[in-house]
Amino acid sequence: MKTSSKPRSMKRWLKLKYTQLMRAPGGPSFVALGFAIGIFVEMFTLPTYGLAFFLIFPLIYLMNASLAGALIGFVFGKIIFIPVAFINSMVGGWVLPNHIRISVPLAPEWFDHILLVNLKLIVGGIIDGMVLGALFYFPVKLTLKYVADKRREKRKLRRVAIDVKPVTE
Repeated sequence: MKTSSKPRSMKRWLKLKYTQLMRAPGGPSFVALGFAIGIFVEMFTLPTYGLAFFLIFPLIYLMNASLAGALIGFVFGKIIFIPVAFINSMVGGWVLPNHIRISVPLAPEWFDHILLVNLKLIVGGIIDGMVLGALFYFPVKLTLKYVADKRREKRKLRRVAIDVKPVTE
């Protein structure tokens, strides 16, 4: 009876992707910029009903950033979105004028209210997304640089240990 090797293959695939991310040609800043873009876009994806996700691709291309880093930032943004959504709504309320009203002809009043709340979430999400992206850029970059330097140092020590052979008489 053959046992399934899916968990092991998934673990190997994740390790491969992690290694590819750590060895990205642009270095830590390349990946950290992608992460920041992912968080930025996630902060206003929900009120746009997921369409903002497609903004990741041109931003990655224009800013020369990592797609994998952006997707990780996007997923991380999904995890922190619920508490940040309240802040997004407050910031959107501060930025938008108090007298703003949305009125769609032949639509019920509650629909107009939902559109106004979504507008506040979008405006606040763009502002908060920029701030969060800038805040997370530097810690992610420094962490990736630290891990890469640690890996480089470990390889250097291993290389020295192999080069130095014991002298036997």
